[in-house]
Amino acid sequence: MSRSTRTAAALVLEDGRVYRGEAFGATGTTFGEVVFCTAMSGYQETLTDPSYHRQIVVATAPQIGNTGWNDEDDESGRIWVSGYVVRDPARVPSNWRSTRGLDDALVEQNVVGISGVDTRALTRHIREQGAMRAGVFSGADLTDVDTMVGKVRQSQQMLGADLAGDVTTAEAYVVKADGDRRFRVAAIDLGIKSNTPRMMAARGIETHVLPATATLDDILAVEADGVFLSNGPGDPATQDHAVALTKSVLERRIPLFGICFGNQILGRALGRGTYKLRYGHRGINIPVIDVATGRVAITAQNHGFALEGEPGERFDTPFGAAQVSHYCPNDGCVEGVRALEVPAFSVQYHPEAAAGPHDAADLFDQFVTLMEGGSNA
Repeated sequence: MSRSTRTAAALVLEDGRVYRGEAFGATGTTFGEVVFCTAMSGYQETLTDPSYHRQIVVATAPQIGNTGWNDEDDESGRIWVSGYVVRDPARVPSNWRSTRGLDDALVEQNVVGISGVDTRALTRHIREQGAMRAGVFSGADLTDVDTMVGKVRQSQQMLGADLAGDVTTAEAYVVKADGDRRFRVAAIDLGIKSNTPRMMAARGIETHVLPATATLDDILAVEADGVFLSNGPGDPATQDHAVALTKSVLERRIPLFGICFGNQILGRALGRGTYKLRYGHRGINIPVIDVATGRVAITAQNHGFALEGEPGERFDTPFGAAQVSHYCPNDGCVEGVRALEVPAFSVQYHPEAAAGPHDAADLFDQFVTLMEGGSNA
């Protein structure tokens, strides 16, 4: 299709900034929080990550779609981003696993996107001004700037958004262990990714994935050796039920492991506050330092909120002492907490990372050690 016949589109930010381009994926209108992801690969995993629910994702890598779309790499049952912004989409995918193009997948699932945008300039704007509400308009929905900006400013904000209920499973399900079962884990689905139960299965864990509305009785009925708090979208300050459930688990000293949203839930259960980051951490190249060892891991991350605290800080909780166990050297952001007197720990990043990196995969082994009755110090 020649450039002159492509459907016009615009990305409109709530501060009035407009970026023009062409429709990519479905045409129409979509709204969300505009954020950027620094990953150079793994766009299929990004788009199907439930943590990106109600976000318009900007790919900082200039070329997107080279490997097409396959039927194996989805991290959930659908695409969750509300919109996708790219600079230079691949015209023809080239990979032996590809079954269709990225554009085809976006059209199939009615995801409105835009291409031809100077994503470097857009990313710098978000870094300076912060993540904000935005809309993508294309085709007949592309109108005058004032009208589009007005619609964006009427859309919902991420601060105060309760989104876990949108992405959680409707019914409990089980992912069996590979080989003999060593442990049984109750995973609270706040937006769980498919690779998490796979990582547990490889360690002999049978995972019972429970809805976000699960109760302590549901966990006890599973006869769980441990509890897992998954990643997920939205503002952790809205998760009163998950926080109360976590407190009940801590009171019973059931081993607990949380990632991303789960880190914020555990932190709030331990009495810490959360706050919204200026533009968040999203990518597969973000460094994290383990306070205990000084070890640096390159990690996958996707979060716009964070826990209050300082690197290495020890603090009192209703369940005994706890510590900020990990932090990001880029900005000092809390990247993990560890209870010192009850068996619980969590990290803000993704040890189940797909498409990588895998520096932090051993955290699942630490969870196994915790369920074996090992030390949490």
